[in-house]
Amino acid sequence: MRLALILTTSLAALSLMACSQKTEDHTAAAADQAGKATASAAQDTANNASTAAANTAAATHKAADSTAAAADHAADNASDAVGAAERKTNAAADAAAKTH
Repeated sequence: MRLALILTTSLAALSLMACSQKTEDHTAAAADQAGKATASAAQDTANNASTAAANTAAATHKAADSTAAAADHAADNASDAVGAAERKTNAAADAAAKTH
């Protein structure tokens, strides 16, 4: 009876040790996976920030180009309007000179 009790106790102790080791192994694996996931998320965040910065720079450049083109167009229109006004003024002056 004593031998059976000792064997049962020994087997129970071995089972607990095996479960404990298995738990440690699972905990270590979970910690490794969490570390890898955190590193991956940090890398993804850095990549997304870099892409957003590049897109912002491109959009800003495009907006600056569009603004410059609009300013050039407005200057051309103003120059055309001045030219038309000069022609009309000259035509009016010519017409006034002919009538006198």
